[in-house]
Amino acid sequence: MTEESRYERGLKKLHEVDGREAIEIVSGLGELGRYIAEFAYGDIYSREGLSLRDRSIATIAMLTAMGGREPQLKVHFRAALNVGLSADELEEIIIHTVSYAGFPTAINALNLLKEVLSEKE
Repeated sequence: MTEESRYERGLKKLHEVDGREAIEIVSGLGELGRYIAEFAYGDIYSREGLSLRDRSIATIAMLTAMGGREPQLKVHFRAALNVGLSADELEEIIIHTVSYAGFPTAINALNLLKEVLSEKE
């Protein structure tokens, strides 16, 4: 598999997940954008075994639990809604992280989710 095919596959998968034109998402990031397209979306998100919905659940849970990743969490909340998760399901994922990451990270994530939802209205 060539590097270009990983990049093209990644852009296609990123568009499928996010709903926006993928090249616009990664173009301002230079080489980092290429790595995101190739590795995260061309290699990881393109694997069989989990649906995009399942991958989104895992991503939301991890970013919430890690804390301090609010800009990326906001992007992934939008993507989760794009791949079929509901606002109620996203809130439940956040609540599930309380046992592992504590209330402060869950509160931050829930407030961010509310912000994303209000922007969509």
